[in-house]
Amino acid sequence: MSTDNAPPDRYTYAQAGVSIAAGNALVRAIAPLARATRRPGADADLGGFGGFFDLKAAGFTDPLLVAANDGVGTKLKLAIEHDRHEGVGIDLVAMCANDLIVQGAEPLFFLDYYASARLEPAVAERVIASIAEGCLLAGCALIGGETAEMPGMYAEGDYDLAGFCVGAVERDRVLTGATIGPGDVILGLASSGVHSNGFSLVRRLAADKGWKMRHPALFDQDVLLIDALMAPTRIYVKALLPLIAERRIKGLAHITGGGLLENIPRVLPRDMHAVVDADAWPLPRLMAFLQAQGRIEPEELARTFNCGIGMAVIVAEHEALGVAEAMRLAGETVFTIGQVQSGQRGCTVHGGAETWSARAAWRAVHHQ
Repeated sequence: MSTDNAPPDRYTYAQAGVSIAAGNALVRAIAPLARATRRPGADADLGGFGGFFDLKAAGFTDPLLVAANDGVGTKLKLAIEHDRHEGVGIDLVAMCANDLIVQGAEPLFFLDYYASARLEPAVAERVIASIAEGCLLAGCALIGGETAEMPGMYAEGDYDLAGFCVGAVERDRVLTGATIGPGDVILGLASSGVHSNGFSLVRRLAADKGWKMRHPALFDQDVLLIDALMAPTRIYVKALLPLIAERRIKGLAHITGGGLLENIPRVLPRDMHAVVDADAWPLPRLMAFLQAQGRIEPEELARTFNCGIGMAVIVAEHEALGVAEAMRLAGETVFTIGQVQSGQRGCTVHGGAETWSARAAWRAVHHQ
């Protein structure tokens, strides 16, 4: 009788599906990546029980700490299914760092959480290298993280990611949006693609429409469809920090889940309403493709995807031209997309006939 499946006499962690050796090898492999993200205040050597950060060495005098955490969502399923792991770490950092900058905070340090059923060091190293690249783009240090092997919790080959970022802002520079008033201008910074929101709908469309992911995109023959969809979230920190320090920005909104409609009101005073003109910038071809494939109404598009705008920047009217030019010089693509009016806190996005493939002039309204 075969005894291949008989219980062992002596149990080991490895027999339960966890490889301590693989985890240690991964830590050794990623240590140089973490060291590359060093910045004033942080020493990026890994391996301790926690990471230290010296606010005084970073140049702060009376700071408030701001923390953010996030994930990448179902975009990870596409990364896993199509072996596209190189950008998801940038997404992870971007979702956290962009949420800090909207409060005026400079991202200082980042920790990641990587969990899988069985550690595949080659995949994990690609993901964590991408996280380190995101940290460099955001100017924060990767000072630690957790790599968890949990057999039975995840399907074979799957993994999940979470990120935690801490930033600081001098007490008198916090962006509260309190000074936003009628006539203020809303500038939009171009997104780099779908970013990290709406991918449950993207994956549903891909399955229902039978998209050939590894073929050139219908809207751009020079790019594979999967690469267009997986383009990493843009990190806006370095373009915005100098303008925040100069007190030239009144409010910022990171355009994530809920789109323009639901995110802009989050930074407005109670009696202010944002009016966004969808005719003011071109809908990216990727967004137009998604809309056509799903026959998505403009109102639904405005609350599901970023529609080409990854960050809204609210400034006084007399600052608009100068701030826009400064952001362009920092490498951003900038559009003037709307203005602030008196009214119930919320946002209206409107467009003419044919804008976003509409059959007639339209408007979408959200009150908060």
